[in-house]
Amino acid sequence: MSNLLRLIGRRLMALPVMILGVTLLVFLVMSLSPADPARLALGESASPEALEAYRERNGLDQPLLTRYLSFLVGMLRGDLGTTSGNAPVTEVVAAAFPITLQLTFIGLAIAIVLSLVLGVLAALYRDRFVDQAIRVASIAALATPSFWLAILLIQWLGTVPGGWGVFPALILQWVPFAQDPGQYTSNIVLPALALAVPVAGSLTRVVRTAMVEELDRDYVRTAIGSGIPRREVVARNVLRNALITPLTVLGLRVGYLMGGAVIIEIIFNIRAMGQLILDGVTRNDVFLVQGVTLVVAIAFIVVNIVVDLLYVLVNPRIRNI
Repeated sequence: MSNLLRLIGRRLMALPVMILGVTLLVFLVMSLSPADPARLALGESASPEALEAYRERNGLDQPLLTRYLSFLVGMLRGDLGTTSGNAPVTEVVAAAFPITLQLTFIGLAIAIVLSLVLGVLAALYRDRFVDQAIRVASIAALATPSFWLAILLIQWLGTVPGGWGVFPALILQWVPFAQDPGQYTSNIVLPALALAVPVAGSLTRVVRTAMVEELDRDYVRTAIGSGIPRREVVARNVLRNALITPLTVLGLRVGYLMGGAVIIEIIFNIRAMGQLILDGVTRNDVFLVQGVTLVVAIAFIVVNIVVDLLYVLVNPRIRNI
């Protein structure tokens, strides 16, 4: 138990250091840009007085270190500045971020289920027709860009001419699950599938390789030779030990899913983080882009810390590291 607590403590101690590094990187990239945030926000026709007032109001006339410290203090208080439309960035992001999280983790859940089922089947039927078919399907899924798959899903299953008309092609209004589970499900299916399929293709190959390596170990042959049913050995021992490598890859793919969700949201007209980034870039809204980038980066760090801790649950041997 003490080793487990030390492991958790090391991960949690690293969290604020990484977040601090992300805040510094995001701040420097946005602050050292040659563009003038005041002119970008107010337009080329703004008067010098209006530009100066904007800089004073947002602290842009302060030294770089002072601005960074003010940025950190504001972030700790939940203040990420205001958009070009004078709306608090924190409120705008708080309304959009849960939608992106839902899309990301539903896509992740679909990818995990598909990859576990297909990867285990491919390993159990190694070098047979099932294995070969799953290999071809996983390579095809891995090579399929999520944005291209999203367009195909809209054409095949969306409410467009020639499609089956099962799901909405564009999300005109995002409805929470508690308000209308049916509409929520119809809204989320196509975007989540577009995100999940490429990740499932990647994870399926990893699960299959890890399962094959584990099935060839001596303890598996010994357990089966001693009379323990093969199904029980696979379910209780092989699968548990084989999940270490897929978990490592899974932590990295969460970042891909979040980045892909931004594009998918734009394609399906989902008003979430993707639309915020697009609006911020289109309107040259520095504080909005900075806030969205920072929140997504911090979420990625937190998810990877959680994945690191999941290693302990899957394989107790890691507790002794």
